[in-house]
Amino acid sequence: MTGTGRRTVRSKGKFAVADGSDVSDVSRTSSRPSSKSRMDHRRDGSLIRILNVDLRFMLAIGLVASLAIFFLIQSLIAPVEESHQRPRVVTPFPSPKLMELDQFQGEHKESLYWGTYRPQVYFGVRARAPRSLVAGLMWLGVKDGRYHMRHVCQDSDELSKYGWIAHNGRDFGKQELVDQELKLETSFLKSRSQGSGYGGDWAVQIDVQHEKSGPSNELLKTGHMFFYLADESGNALSPNSHTDENNVDSLLASGSRADVGAWQVHLNSKETLEVHYSGFRTSYIHNLSDLILQDLSEQVRNFGRLQLPDSSENSANILVFQVAAKIPFRMDITFVSGTEGKGSSSEQRLSSLQGASLSTQLQQKQAEFDSKFEQLFNGAHKLESDSTVVGKAAIANMLGGIGYFYGQSKIAYPHSALYTCSMKVMTIILHIGLLSCIQLSLADPSSLEVFFGMKVFINYSSGQLRWDLRISLDIVGHWLDLMNIDGWIPREQILGSEARSKVPEEFIPQYPSNGNPPTLFLVIRDLLNGIERNIFTDVESRDVTSFLERAFIRLEAWLQWFNITQSGKQKGSYYWHGRDNKTTRELNPKTLSSGLDDYPRASHPNEDERHVDLRCWMLLAANCMQSISKFFENGDIPGKEYASTVKLLSDFELLNEMHLDPTSGAYFDFGNHTEQVRLSWKEVRGENHHLKRELVREALERPNLRLVPHIGYVSLFPFMGKIIPPDSWILEKQLDLISNGSILWTNYGLRSLAKTSSVYMKRNTEHDPPYWRGPIWMNMNYLVLSALHHYSQVDGPYRERAKQIYSDLRSNLIRNVVQNYNQTGFLWEQYDQRKGKGKGARLFTGWTALVLLIMGEAYT
Repeated sequence: MTGTGRRTVRSKGKFAVADGSDVSDVSRTSSRPSSKSRMDHRRDGSLIRILNVDLRFMLAIGLVASLAIFFLIQSLIAPVEESHQRPRVVTPFPSPKLMELDQFQGEHKESLYWGTYRPQVYFGVRARAPRSLVAGLMWLGVKDGRYHMRHVCQDSDELSKYGWIAHNGRDFGKQELVDQELKLETSFLKSRSQGSGYGGDWAVQIDVQHEKSGPSNELLKTGHMFFYLADESGNALSPNSHTDENNVDSLLASGSRADVGAWQVHLNSKETLEVHYSGFRTSYIHNLSDLILQDLSEQVRNFGRLQLPDSSENSANILVFQVAAKIPFRMDITFVSGTEGKGSSSEQRLSSLQGASLSTQLQQKQAEFDSKFEQLFNGAHKLESDSTVVGKAAIANMLGGIGYFYGQSKIAYPHSALYTCSMKVMTIILHIGLLSCIQLSLADPSSLEVFFGMKVFINYSSGQLRWDLRISLDIVGHWLDLMNIDGWIPREQILGSEARSKVPEEFIPQYPSNGNPPTLFLVIRDLLNGIERNIFTDVESRDVTSFLERAFIRLEAWLQWFNITQSGKQKGSYYWHGRDNKTTRELNPKTLSSGLDDYPRASHPNEDERHVDLRCWMLLAANCMQSISKFFENGDIPGKEYASTVKLLSDFELLNEMHLDPTSGAYFDFGNHTEQVRLSWKEVRGENHHLKRELVREALERPNLRLVPHIGYVSLFPFMGKIIPPDSWILEKQLDLISNGSILWTNYGLRSLAKTSSVYMKRNTEHDPPYWRGPIWMNMNYLVLSALHHYSQVDGPYRERAKQIYSDLRSNLIRNVVQNYNQTGFLWEQYDQRKGKGKGARLFTGWTALVLLIMGEAYT
């Protein structure tokens, strides 16, 4: 609109210049009455009467115009005034933040300052600060006889293997990457000693080998590594590409920051290295690989050499160093802080983080990792060697997948109806600290861990609590601190330009009416059980107690948000909000907020729905809140009455009345449903009225209120929640469903949806293959195993049968995950129910790492 307006003004100007005389003549003739005419009008008595009428008319017009102008001004001013009032949806929760607790300050905060907090790239280092100094590694791989840059983790790179094989979550990690015939090993070490800047120093050792005895491809005789530094604050970085004759040490770059003071990065290697560099000035690093490829391409075109140009833009805040050498070779890159002043200890610290000294320290850290793993997860030496390798990879990738993201979260909410009925997008800066795993919804899944929906609880389960309680509390604290004044936490945190660049625009805004399962209460339950069973040290118990005491008010608000926004029509019922009741594209409208996406619910969403899984989540949450209230009943926390909620939601007869199908013994959702729904090809008019063929949903009969007859994971939630009494006939029915090969049982784990379901393995849209409609998911199988273990330990007529099913299911799950890891080198998002093959995202330890707890039989 603005551009059109400007063009119109210019066209009028040109016209006046070209034909000025004509325009002037017409104006004078048509708009200026002669003096004689004016005198004649004054003599005409009728003119007075006309003027009287015109005057009243003009006064009325003037009054209306004045009112219109007044209201226009008010409408312009009001939004400005309103903008100064922060909307509730972006108003932070008004209580002290968990991350302000003393246990997260001082030594703890500094010890975690630097880390491998960039899980979206194959290797990256950054600080837990909004605008950090960032480091990372790229390399040139070879595919189909051509070079390809490797940087961001993506399936299209077709790496045979990548991921951490050891990581302690704090100061050590080791990973292997196999790219065709190229094998890289990166080892990270952090050190804090006298004289270092805040957070200490760190080093990465990069070992480049051939996967086989020798390269079959000529391009792979020389390795090209690209190590980069980027200052997100925009501070200028100073390059120094000089390499001395003996290759003992080379200063790559230096700079200064307010957090760590003066710093230097050095390169060390015994082999002969060729080093070149480029410098860039940009606010973004998510397209850095494109900038490097552009420089390399220009050098190849102009000079026929594959090397960076040894030049830098003015005040460059990104430096990229290309290190080329004959394979095999090893190099150490060391970051030292606090380098200012002649009395600095930087030279001594630098020496300790290079060469033989660095290798020795890495070996020591590896031994400590192995020892701790044995102590925590294999104390009775239950694990076979293959299982031990997979278990270590699981915990290592879970800890190595911890990431730090900072940026803006876009919140979509309905603006005041006074001004507009359309949706407006408001933006609030949400400071995310240490989050164990961030899902970016990548088209090509990466090594990013996932916490949304059902995906959160592995990282906060007893596996991580066992390994490092303080880190687990740190992660949960950051998550709860994201809460708004209404107790809502956005489903997904897509923060910063790098994150947003990987996500389709339509998925970025978060809707305050939708929320994921309150799975963090699984962690709270573990913390409460830990205190009750005295498994924590005195210091740990104090930390957990102070954490729960401060977290109580936020957990209470969170539970209240669910009670207000997700409750159903009937007392004690709940349903997931956010389903599309107008879709013509989906076979069954997705329930993204449940975390179970395309799992079949009622065919026609409405307010009459009752979702059994959400009801069970609410019971878990209420139970935890009741336990916390009792724990602090003599303290500062007011003892709120949660007993009535627990009593209501644990009422077995009411549960059965709402959700049980007595014939099958299965629990179902309730809603407006028909089974006669299908996707059919139809011609529809698209843009520009062009006809195109699309799969369109059609219902062949009217839906009615009923139980939704789909047996699957949702049907097992009361069983997984251990709500069913051990002597109930319904428990026997549940065991029948679980162990029946024609329904849920496979030799690789329990499938997500029964083979008898009408939508079993059916696509939900033309482009959406079945997701929770058959494949095997580790998180649900873990919860089923936990319940089976429970029922095999308590008195009841089905105890022995539960024990046998537990043993068989556990063996099937472990065997299949280990076999897939040995064959592919990855833990997978899900597993095929027919042959057990890994599917979906690979290097997916978000919940598949639960196999470690299954191996160690660690259940709550």
